[in-house]
Amino acid sequence: MEDFIRELLIKEAIMARKNSYCPYSGYAVGACVQTADGRNFSGCNMENASYGLTICAERIAIGKAISEGAGRIVAIAIAGGKKDADVLDEAFPCGACRQVLREFGSDDMQIIVAKSETEYRIFTLGELYPESFGPDHLS
Repeated sequence: MEDFIRELLIKEAIMARKNSYCPYSGYAVGACVQTADGRNFSGCNMENASYGLTICAERIAIGKAISEGAGRIVAIAIAGGKKDADVLDEAFPCGACRQVLREFGSDDMQIIVAKSETEYRIFTLGELYPESFGPDHLS
C-alpha cells in the first residue's frame, strides 16, 4: 500500500473520531477501512448507557462497508484518544473487532494504528490475531 493511501485512511479515521459519541469513557475512536475495490468507509465509536451495547469504531466502519456491498477489507486505520486531546494514543482493536476484521479480511490485512497522519505503526491482522478462527474453518 502506498504512503499517500495510508495517510488518507488515517486522515479519514481522525476526522471520523470527531463524531464519536463517548459520554461515559471520554475516549474517542475513529476508524477507516479500505475495501478490495478501493472504497473507504469510516466510523466512530458509539457508547451506550448499557455498556454492553457500545459499538467500536472499527465495527461501525466495517458494517458500513458491508451494508454498501463491499466485500473483503484490505486495510484499516484507527485513531483514538481522550475526546478533546490534541495528542492521540495508539488505539488497538479490541478482541471483538479483531474477530470481525478476521471475518472480512485476511492475515495480511494492514492495521494502521495512528497517533497522527505522520506518526503510525503498521501491523498485519496475523500479527495481532494469530491462529484465529474464521470462515475458512467452516468450509
